Amino acid sequence: MSSASKDRPVVLSLKDVSMRFGQKTVLSDVSFNVLRNEFLAITGPNGGGKTTLLRIILRLLKPTSGTINYHGNPTVGYLPQKNMIDSHFPISVRELIRSGLMCRSNRGRRTVNEILTLTGLEALADQTIGTLSGGQLQRALFGRAIISRPELLVLDEPLSYLDTHFEHKLYNILEEVAADSTVVLVSHQMSTIADMATRHIVVDGTAVECPANHHHYIAPECNCTDCSHSHQN
Repeated sequence: MSSASKDRPVVLSLKDVSMRFGQKTVLSDVSFNVLRNEFLAITGPNGGGKTTLLRIILRLLKPTSGTINYHGNPTVGYLPQKNMIDSHFPISVRELIRSGLMCRSNRGRRTVNEILTLTGLEALADQTIGTLSGGQLQRALFGRAIISRPELLVLDEPLSYLDTHFEHKLYNILEEVAADSTVVLVSHQMSTIADMATRHIVVDGTAVECPANHHHYIAPECNCTDCSHSHQN
C-alpha cells in the first residue's frame, strides 16, 4: 500500500474477527482496514468464507469474536446476490429503486428516473420485479444500491446474470461511483473489475492481502511472483 493510501481516513476496520457455526470455524483472525475512496476487491474459493465476511461487514452477522467498526458513520449502499431477494414480493421496479433513498445522505442523490435511464429499465419501471429476468433484476438492485450516492458501496457478485452489454456499462458506472465513494466488491469472477481495484484480499478461512491483480481466483494455489503466500482450496 502506498504512503498516500496510508494517509487516507479509515472507513471500516476489522480486528481479529472469527466466525464459527457450531463446531465449524468459517473465518479465523481476520484483520484489515478499508480506507476512504479505495476500491477493495475480495475474492477466494467457494466455501472460503467470502459471504460470511460480507454479512459481518454489513452487520447482518455478529462475529463469534473480534470487532468491526465503522468510522465517521458512512452511508452504505448494498447490492445483494439475486437469490437473497424475494422476487414474488409485489413491488415495482420503480419502487424497488426508490427504496434505496431510505438511506440518509446529503451527497446529491440521483433521481429514480435518472437511475432507470442509467440501468436501461425505463420501459419496465412499473412492472413488478417478479416479471423480470435475472439480469434485469440485477440491474434494478444495482440502481437501488447507488441511487443515494452512498459513501460506502458494497457489491456482492455484481456480474451475476448480466449480459455482456450491461456488464461493460457497469464498469463505466463503477468508475464514476468509485471516483468519490469507497467500494467493497466481493466476487469469484473478477475479470475487468480486478483492474479497477486498488487492493485485493483473498479469503479462504482467513484474509490475506495480495499485491497482485488477480483477474480470477486461481486454485489450488496462487504462485504469482508478487505473492509470498499460497491460497489453498
